[in-house]
Amino acid sequence: MIGVRRYFIHADLDAFYASVEQLDHPEYQGKPVIVGGLPGDLRSVVSTASYEARRYGVHSAMPIVQAAKLCPGGIFLRGNMERYRAKSAEVMAVCAVFSPMVQQLSVDEAFLDITGTEKLFGPPEKLARKLKKTVLETTGLTVSAGLASNKYVAKIASGMSKPDGLFAVAPGEEERFMLSLPVGRIWGAGEKTQELFARRGFKSCADLHRLSPAILASVFGKSFGTFLYRAVRGEAAETFETERGSRSMSAERTFPQDLYDEFEMETQLFSIVSEVFFRLLQTEYQSRTVFVKIRYGEDFSTEGGRETFQDPVSTLNDLYEKTLGVFHKKYRPGHGVRLLGAGLALEAKNPARQGDLFNETEAREERLEKSILEINNRFPGAPLKRGRLIGR
Repeated sequence: MIGVRRYFIHADLDAFYASVEQLDHPEYQGKPVIVGGLPGDLRSVVSTASYEARRYGVHSAMPIVQAAKLCPGGIFLRGNMERYRAKSAEVMAVCAVFSPMVQQLSVDEAFLDITGTEKLFGPPEKLARKLKKTVLETTGLTVSAGLASNKYVAKIASGMSKPDGLFAVAPGEEERFMLSLPVGRIWGAGEKTQELFARRGFKSCADLHRLSPAILASVFGKSFGTFLYRAVRGEAAETFETERGSRSMSAERTFPQDLYDEFEMETQLFSIVSEVFFRLLQTEYQSRTVFVKIRYGEDFSTEGGRETFQDPVSTLNDLYEKTLGVFHKKYRPGHGVRLLGAGLALEAKNPARQGDLFNETEAREERLEKSILEINNRFPGAPLKRGRLIGR
């Protein structure tokens, strides 16, 4: 790949949950839609707010009670995750037409590595516009796209012209692009970090750019200081758990507040691996390699772990147990977790599976899970899913 110019698209569905609701309910079009709970749900938070609701100051992770005060005339919904996953699958199928390497980060965003696709689809910006057009025509949803030479800059670029936007950062312009931004645009710098920026008088990426790695480390800690040093220079500041030339699939969740309870972490991991596993069932691949990603809230440090097993993942519970094993080898007890991710390295499926390695219990579980997948594909609103095992 020496001498080959790299290109990545970050595709980000606009106000995804709310947009699906507006698509399914035309009477909601043009109105403030708030997904996450009803006004009386005291402990619920906003998952997604339509752009109409955002004009009232409503945003993700805000308590529903507060959102109801800001937008009393809003349409409040608890949401339908099965429907959102079905629409997400439609979008990812479109993405796969444009690139053999699609990395889905969550139900509403993905990276496309479009390096070397010019002969098929033309220049990268033309491809990005065609991708947006095809998603809209196929699914009825709009997607904002960022185009750049690395994933981190592409992710920030996708948020520059929302909704339904396209923002391209030309090769060689990554640092200039980042230096033009306020610190609020630094992806990965959360609320507490923004407060620290304000206390220290850092308003722009250029302010941070002037600091040496040693000073950044003294102020923000070594891990986050190194991250900031790379980020404001337009470098690949974030690792997104994939490598050129390899196939993988993954999902991750960023939490509004750090998680400290290990049972809650395990529950979140089950949700994450469920999403990954049912995507795996729709491919012609298998996996013997499981990986996890853990980001701690207090210092932004990120740990990853992976393990390759003798036999391929066979069932959801098999994947969950393997993932938990990797997680508990890496997790530092007592530390708050801001982000969890999990995924699989993919390999060609081996049709010859030895009977003594694949027992009847696993076979029954596999048949059940394939049936769930078939029913949910035929009836997107079907509320069928597996539950996590309790009592590890």
